[in-house]
Amino acid sequence: MSGNLYESLAGGFPSDRSRPCFQLSDGRVVSYGELEDGVSHVAGRLRARGVQPGDRVALKAEKSVEAVMIYLGVLKAGAVFLPLNVAYTRSETDYFLSDAEPAIVITDAEGFLAEAREASRLDACVSRSGDDLASIIYTSGTTGRSKGAMLHHGALAANARTLTRLWAFTPDDTLLHALPIFHVHGLFVALHCVFLSGASMIWLPKFNDDEVLAGLSRSSVMMGVPTFYTRLLASPRFTREAASSVRLFISGSAPLLSSTFLEFEQRTGQRILERYGMSEAVIITSNPLEGDRTPGSVGYALPGVEVRIAQGAETGEIEIRGESVFRGYWRMPEKTAEEFTSDGFFRTGDVGRIDPDGRVWISGRAKDLIISGGYNVYPKEVEGVLDELDGISESAVIGVPHPDFGEGVVAVCTGSGDEARLIAECRRQLAAYKAPKRIIFLEDLPRNAMGKVQKSLLRQRYADLFV
Repeated sequence: MSGNLYESLAGGFPSDRSRPCFQLSDGRVVSYGELEDGVSHVAGRLRARGVQPGDRVALKAEKSVEAVMIYLGVLKAGAVFLPLNVAYTRSETDYFLSDAEPAIVITDAEGFLAEAREASRLDACVSRSGDDLASIIYTSGTTGRSKGAMLHHGALAANARTLTRLWAFTPDDTLLHALPIFHVHGLFVALHCVFLSGASMIWLPKFNDDEVLAGLSRSSVMMGVPTFYTRLLASPRFTREAASSVRLFISGSAPLLSSTFLEFEQRTGQRILERYGMSEAVIITSNPLEGDRTPGSVGYALPGVEVRIAQGAETGEIEIRGESVFRGYWRMPEKTAEEFTSDGFFRTGDVGRIDPDGRVWISGRAKDLIISGGYNVYPKEVEGVLDELDGISESAVIGVPHPDFGEGVVAVCTGSGDEARLIAECRRQLAAYKAPKRIIFLEDLPRNAMGKVQKSLLRQRYADLFV
């Protein structure tokens, strides 16, 4: 057996390949045997079209079982998988393709599968070592040029094995999968845990309230972004009974509000398991399956991963090192060198602290740090106060240019309320320099595809607020 990630994943498939892998919303079922057959045809077609080990294969297509077969077929053929969001514009897509230079670009997953089924199968997995490149995941690029995080076979396999064990996945589990698969959450975290354990999935194209509520009764695990859980809580049909079949609710890709955590527990009797990850390392920390899941904390470092605060500070930038951490950015050696310390820790760009017992707390992004009047303001601390005030549903705190303070603290919120009253309430709970100088209400906060609030857009929009 080589270090090819596909061999590791297929090693977890059930011996009875007739067992269901995908349960589709239209009632169809795709077995592990059908999955394996499709993967072999994809790999065979790629080799017939001249794709060599190490070549990149780009996929920009809607979520589908065929798209998963293409992903796994790329791995089996020894090539490098490049998933692209269908929402990318033409100019964004052109940048990614010119940078990665894929041998093949697939935009019609079903059409490619139909073509591949006419080709010979590739039954033998192409040998790869754990140090060989398996996938390139482009970062969101909210500031500057998007970077391609290079993820290797060994790193992805190590992370998947750890998560499958820590979250106690078994063949009896059924995962409710409503996430996109162009991102590490839905692609690597969710799929790999299912494949390694021989479990099954309820496969939804996207989050749909009716389909998710219906699927919960047949699921044992749900993975989602925080907005999934706020949408469930907004429905009166989401009751303790509706959630009773699920043993584990997992949240990630964006911070989970403590208020959401507590409301969810009150409604269902269950505590959401929040974890912390990123494109460059997949999952870094997790709250425990058994033990205290604390609202606001992302838990403990995974086995095999070291987490520290830069320069030994109490609060500062989080740095990580371990077998599942990526090796660098595609064709960016200078940027790679800049982002790693001399002793091999990756600078995540996230700010946080670590309790004496190892529990990790995240304050926000380093680039989101506000320096107002010479004082450091961590947005998450201010957001924690704002989110508890009557009238405010959710807040995003940013710093914008200010003629006197350098940066002025601004809160952009959903909900409604009297600005002066809310600012006064903040000043009662926070030092004056931390309290917002302005509170602005919007109907919705701008988010990216994974539900993260795009603070860079807010900073651009309100850059002249104090000018």
